[in-house]
Amino acid sequence: MTDTAASGVQIPDDLTQVGYVSGAYGVAGSIRVTPFSTDADALLNVSTWWLDKPGLHAVTVRTAKIHGGDVVAQLAGVVGRDASEALKGAAVTIPRSQFPQLPADEFYWSDLIGLDVINLQGEALGQVTDMMHNGAQSILRITPLAGADATSAAERLIPFVDHFVKTVDQAARTITVDWGLDY
Repeated sequence: MTDTAASGVQIPDDLTQVGYVSGAYGVAGSIRVTPFSTDADALLNVSTWWLDKPGLHAVTVRTAKIHGGDVVAQLAGVVGRDASEALKGAAVTIPRSQFPQLPADEFYWSDLIGLDVINLQGEALGQVTDMMHNGAQSILRITPLAGADATSAAERLIPFVDHFVKTVDQAARTITVDWGLDY
């Protein structure tokens, strides 16, 4: 913990955005959250979220459930539709340390962003700067490193599937892929 919110509550130093408030749900004050994950485990299993609107503050989650791809939640202290509408656009973050544990061969997107990507020949392809989902699989968005030559200067989109992704070494901060410089 490295900072303090206006309320005097310590702000965790490992906050990770997991979604955003997309609007109100109903008239009692529930909010609709669009998650960045298809299963929304982190949102459903953590009892305290951090919202950045009007300023960064912790909120207690009374209930949270999946509804049509979004998460509908009732937060303590948010009563009525006007109060929930006022939160529209707020980033929803939780401490990374509270994410549910994953099996050894699965990763949260936030753990992959920032890793360097090399191919089987040891050539640097760039760094993961974003992730996206095309409905069938997750996709690594790779941005070339500064000073890259012309053959590696284009952004790459590599499907995050076993056929292309051979290893993910979080300790070494690298992903090894079967992907040529000329792809």
